[in-house]
Amino acid sequence: MSDRLNVLREIIERDEAGIVQRWLDKQLAASNFRSDRISKTELSEHSKRFLTLLRQALGSGTTDLKSPAWGNVRQVLDDISVSRAEQGFSPSETASFVFSLKETLFEQLNADLAKDPKAAALAVLDTSQLLDRLGLYTTEIYQTGREKVIVRQQQELMELSTPVVTLWDGVLALPVIGTLDSSRTQVVMENLLQRIVETGASIAIIDITGVPTVDTLTAQHLLKTVAAARLMGADCIISGIRPQIAQTIVHLGVDLGTVVTKATLADAFTIALKRLGLAVAKPGAPAAKRRSDGETSATPAERSEG
Repeated sequence: MSDRLNVLREIIERDEAGIVQRWLDKQLAASNFRSDRISKTELSEHSKRFLTLLRQALGSGTTDLKSPAWGNVRQVLDDISVSRAEQGFSPSETASFVFSLKETLFEQLNADLAKDPKAAALAVLDTSQLLDRLGLYTTEIYQTGREKVIVRQQQELMELSTPVVTLWDGVLALPVIGTLDSSRTQVVMENLLQRIVETGASIAIIDITGVPTVDTLTAQHLLKTVAAARLMGADCIISGIRPQIAQTIVHLGVDLGTVVTKATLADAFTIALKRLGLAVAKPGAPAAKRRSDGETSATPAERSEG
């Protein structure tokens, strides 16, 4: 096989620029060419680079893709596959980069070996098998790259879906939406603790209004977050305890200990303000009323009004 692939190397070497151009034209004319995701210039650079490295690897005398001689070919396919996975190409669109080279090479082999049909057929067969293996390798790398993209996107979504906001000086709120599993609990905990350190907040409200169901595992995750916040010097209030969630917690026998729970975020915020010695009053409310809601003293103007 190495002798026949050496013929392929010689054919590529004699007209490398022409083969690249014909291969590029076929890729651009293909129905699955994604001009919205890759430019002609970028595709041309990929094609030139791959064909050059393929020719060099063919001169090594081995077709073992795992050997050092094929290291550069593997590297360029790694780069192309991962890049296309990130750009949103499908597996077939990615693999077609290699498979599309078959037709151009077959035409060249048949033209150069026209006087020896048997040699041409064998060379075509060997070339097809080699490109098949390279195409499959590309698909495997694509899959690995795509999985990394998915993991990164999931991580980003978890971070976006667990924002920690400042409601008041010293009061943080963490609205949790969706299922609270182990991996997400870690993100929630890290985000909350980081914000506690940054703001020096003494109270954190964990709002679970957007959590569809609460089971034993979810409750345990919440308690872990509360415990971690306490270690950082912040008390936690859990809000969003709907009737069905309250019944579930009681039915499961989950002990929330001394954790304060409230039905709504507004109720929890009111508790937080009281702990800070503050209160919210409507404009124009009587001074006595405001003081009864949490103000410790009247202003000079209020005293003069009295």
